[in-house]
Amino acid sequence: MKSNIDEKLIINVGDAKIGGGHFAYIAGPCAVGSEDSLFSVAAAVKKAGATILRGGAYKPRTSPRDFQGLGAEGLKILVKVAKAVGLPTVSEIVDPRDIDLFADVDMLQIGAKNMQNFSLLKEVGKTNKPVLLKRGFCNTLDELLLSAEYITDAGNERVVLCERGIRTFESANRFTLDLGGALRLKELTRFPVIIDPSHASGRAELVEPLSLASAAIGADGVEVETHCKPQDALCDGAQAIQPETFAEIVKKSEKIRRIVK
Repeated sequence: MKSNIDEKLIINVGDAKIGGGHFAYIAGPCAVGSEDSLFSVAAAVKKAGATILRGGAYKPRTSPRDFQGLGAEGLKILVKVAKAVGLPTVSEIVDPRDIDLFADVDMLQIGAKNMQNFSLLKEVGKTNKPVLLKRGFCNTLDELLLSAEYITDAGNERVVLCERGIRTFESANRFTLDLGGALRLKELTRFPVIIDPSHASGRAELVEPLSLASAAIGADGVEVETHCKPQDALCDGAQAIQPETFAEIVKKSEKIRRIVK
């Protein structure tokens, strides 16, 4: 990167901070559903220690017949619920033409499938909003960093990188979580680096141990799919944990972080 990597960035997302010793606990459903459902999980994760509420309104699914999200209505629900519980928000944007719809969302997420959507990267680079940039599941670290440069070259240095698992020959889990790659990113760049253990594993029972491993290696946060009733989730219910498990992740991660500091 062009920036001095010794000057580590702290990214502000509403009242939350990511990087520089500030560990982000990002939690919420894969996709926004009803207002009542979202409020239930939002209130629960806030009580457990979440610092940012996640919720997808636009879902770029592999199959065109899968749930694609509630769109603009989903964003309205997310913002309303987040304000009610007192959490900043992050949500995925998939189309540069939708940028104005995200005016009240605190952080823009670029998903793995759009990591090299260069028009989208340039557009979010023109904003002053923090950007959560996920590594594509078939992309190298260098390619991730070059995608980040599309954002910074457009004028926005408020970037957080996310390792969310890569596709390998191993098929036991949904993807392979590259924790070594996350450590390497910490060496190569001054941007905060967080981990998404939910998409990496695809299995709810693996989310807690992978989250704890993320804290142990010195990551700057985790993004965890959380739902009060995972069986009723509109997408990715198999990898969603319940708020009680999320509370254990926060409690145990803080213990680990005190040890490894």
